[in-house]
Amino acid sequence: MNPLFIYESSILPNQDITLICGVDEVGRGPLAGPVAACACIPCRNIDYEGINDSKKVSLSKRKDLYDKLKSSVLDYKTIFVSPEEIDKINILNATKKAMTKAITSLFPLPEIVFIDAVPISINNYLCKSIVKGDAKCYSIACASIIAKIERDNLMMHYAEIYPEYGFEEHKGYGTAHHIEMIKKYGPCDIHRMTFIRKFLN
Repeated sequence: MNPLFIYESSILPNQDITLICGVDEVGRGPLAGPVAACACIPCRNIDYEGINDSKKVSLSKRKDLYDKLKSSVLDYKTIFVSPEEIDKINILNATKKAMTKAITSLFPLPEIVFIDAVPISINNYLCKSIVKGDAKCYSIACASIIAKIERDNLMMHYAEIYPEYGFEEHKGYGTAHHIEMIKKYGPCDIHRMTFIRKFLN
């Protein structure tokens, strides 16, 4: 059995709980693109081998697990908050906004919500924040994989619209090449202005 599944089961306040929601975000650090948060309720009768923090899973395995999760979770929702909104309310508040909307969009209502690191309080929801939860809790790791794939897919789409920046390679993160292209071409519509000011003349 996946050790993340075992750990998550060990911290449940009641072993009769079956509607467990995991929540994770991806894209807090990039210079471009939205932040994404996924909330999902995995099926407790299925324990997929290899479920882990998305950063620890190879791309091919991540895609395979994503397809399996999409077809088996009881429900999931991925919410994107735009670069414009990030600039207005800051990245932490944007992350909380995405997570809250994802959680409250689920049906059925989860009995408990495990969230990676970010503390969130929502009326009528039992929420528990877990530091490094994506590497500890099965349901958070599931959300991590879904969020990563769906944000990456969106950034691949943006790469076709703005080919000069190389989004297909770095997904908006601040690589040397990306920063060089910002300095050369200036920002595009999906850059976070509050993140790139120091790179602009």
